[in-house]
Amino acid sequence: MISDYLSTVDWSRAQFALTAIYHWLFVPLTLGLGFLVAIMETLYVRTGDDFWRRTTKFWMRLFGVNFAIGVATGLILEFEFGTNWSNYSYFVGDIFGAPLAIEGILAFFLESTFVAVMFFGWNKVSKGFHLTATWLTAFGANLSAWWILVANAWMQHPVGCTFNLETVRNEMSSFSEVALSPVAVNKFFHTVTSSFTLAALFVVGVSAWYLLRRRERRMATKSIAVASAFGLVFAIITALTGDRSGAVIARTQPMKLAAMEALYEGSEGAPLTVIGLLKGEASRTPQEPFHFKVDLPKLLSVMSFRDAGAYVAGIDDLIDGNAAQGLLSAEEKMARGRAVIDTLAAYRTARDAGDHAAMGRIEALFDPASPQGEAFLKEYFAYFGYGYIDNPQELVPNVPLLFYSFRVMVGAGCLFILVLGLVWWYNRRDRLASKHWLLHTAVWCIPLAYLASQAGWIVAEVGRQPWAIQELMPVGVAASKVPGSSVATTFILFLILFTALLIAELSILFRQIKLGPEPEK
Repeated sequence: MISDYLSTVDWSRAQFALTAIYHWLFVPLTLGLGFLVAIMETLYVRTGDDFWRRTTKFWMRLFGVNFAIGVATGLILEFEFGTNWSNYSYFVGDIFGAPLAIEGILAFFLESTFVAVMFFGWNKVSKGFHLTATWLTAFGANLSAWWILVANAWMQHPVGCTFNLETVRNEMSSFSEVALSPVAVNKFFHTVTSSFTLAALFVVGVSAWYLLRRRERRMATKSIAVASAFGLVFAIITALTGDRSGAVIARTQPMKLAAMEALYEGSEGAPLTVIGLLKGEASRTPQEPFHFKVDLPKLLSVMSFRDAGAYVAGIDDLIDGNAAQGLLSAEEKMARGRAVIDTLAAYRTARDAGDHAAMGRIEALFDPASPQGEAFLKEYFAYFGYGYIDNPQELVPNVPLLFYSFRVMVGAGCLFILVLGLVWWYNRRDRLASKHWLLHTAVWCIPLAYLASQAGWIVAEVGRQPWAIQELMPVGVAASKVPGSSVATTFILFLILFTALLIAELSILFRQIKLGPEPEK
């Protein structure tokens, strides 16, 4: 039974990761391309030039294919919380369900209402109303992303909640803290600006393909003019919000930061590793985990705490503890977590026995308004999830995967700024068509943008492991107690279904790109 449940956890993780990966293949293009289409339609309405109508409708067709499949995979992702992660849903459904419900009621219906006008309202409604519908569709997609990212940010840094001793659930105490936490706000802006960059690279890359084949030159150059400027601005903003993300992670998820940098021994004035090759587990030492590396002195401390001399904790500090830096060991956190679990068990025993005096003493410990409650919640309940951890090494995420994924994401982001800047510059001077090396680079930036986007989510989600909710609930506790074989079966079915959807989308996109815009009248 135990081995079957462990299999269930692993299959549930695999299924959720599969669904999330496929879903995110469609979402970023939707978030950014919606605004690019709206900008192009605005140019059509302002100029009355039929060229912009044709251009808008072409990119709108590509948007529509991507949008439809993104919605389908997103719905499956939300249902998996109830089917595969029922313990999680029970424990924090009062909090996590709120932003998802708002996303479904407000954003989804906003998109559904206006997307029909956007696609089928040409020549049926006024130009102004159609343009408004296009802009509202773009805003609706991003509003949907806001609430999804609020929910995800809460898993990374739970705030605005209190623990209900009677129901053994976390319940929302402040909606504004959940919706507007610094983690949520920064995550939203970093995610959507990176998505805008991906969409811009998609438009630039497809347009570059037309220029290489000497087709649709006017549409390609005008589309590049809009998309390269749009993408360059948001690629720079993505870099700035990424820098802010590093500072947030340093304060809220230090183990994620340490794993991203393969930093085992903490230090003051910690350097940032630009590139490096990690040693295997057998040959690694805390003092030297790399075969080679290139460092920038003190930069990790500056980026993490805005102080060149700041101490950045390493993996060993967070596992073994560091009294000088005020860091508890993992063993101590696990002991405190088990003490909370024992206290909850004692409360259930007292309740069953009708021992109101004992119940009152324990209730006081969970009352944030009482002195003993404030201390207990801060010093013990804050480590509740550690009580379910068996081995401190479970707290260390996959270091090589995080280290390399982070550098793929950052390296690609720097390349995108350079490519978009060059494309904008040469296009502005009407010299882009002759720069075949740059056009080929722009085309290859499309798959690279998707790879970088997936790498960013690997850093965010793998870096949080083993937590479903940071320090409150491990993944192994969050999963539903269903047969592993059932989850494995649905995993295989989803893999086949999603792969078929991806192949279908790519086939339709390639066909539409090959056809190009509708002929001029």
